[in-house]
Amino acid sequence: MKYNTRRPKLPLPEYGREIQEMVNYACTLPTREERGRCASAIVSIMGNMFPHLRDVPEFKHKLWDHLAAMSDYSLDIDYPYEISRPSVDCKPQSLAYPMKDIKYRHYGALIESFVKELSEMPEGQERDRLALMVAGQMRRSLAAWNRDALDEEKVAHDMASYTGGRVQLTVDDMSFLEAAEKNSARVSNNRAGSRRGKRRN
Repeated sequence: MKYNTRRPKLPLPEYGREIQEMVNYACTLPTREERGRCASAIVSIMGNMFPHLRDVPEFKHKLWDHLAAMSDYSLDIDYPYEISRPSVDCKPQSLAYPMKDIKYRHYGALIESFVKELSEMPEGQERDRLALMVAGQMRRSLAAWNRDALDEEKVAHDMASYTGGRVQLTVDDMSFLEAAEKNSARVSNNRAGSRRGKRRN
C-alpha cells in the first residue's frame, strides 16, 4: 500500500492528488493545443470544487494561477490571464509580539488592566461592585488554570497585591461571590432543562 507520506508533496493540497496528477499528465502532452484543451478541462474541474465562486472573474484568474503553480510553471500553454508568480525572495514582515510583564499569568493581561482601573477608582458602591465582578473572573481564571489551586483567600490576597492594598476583599465577600455564581449556574441549568422539556412536548 502506498501512503501519501511517501508520495511527492503537493504544491496545493486543497485540490487533492487526482487534480495534481491531471496537471502532471497535461505537461506531458506533445502539442500546445492538446495541453491547452487539457488545462481548460482541469480548470473547469477545479472550479466545480467551489461552485459558489466558479463564475466570479477574479476567481477564474486565481484558478489559472493555481494551475500554473501546480505545474511548477512548466505547463507551456496560452494562458487566458497573465499568470501571477509569487516572488521567492519576498520575505514576509515579521509581526511584533505584544510582550507584557504580567504579575500573575494565570489571570492574564485583561484582568490586570481591569485591576489597574479599579485601583484608581474612588471608594464607593461602584468600586465595590466592580471589585466583586473582577474577583469573580479571577476566581474562574484560577479554577481554569488549576482547580486544585482555587482558594477564595488567595483571590482576595491577589486582589490586594494587585491594587497595592487599596482594595481589600474579605472571605465573606468571596463566599457571597461563590454562592452567587452557584445560583447563576443553577438558574442557567433550569432554563436549559425547561427549553429541552418544551422541545420534547
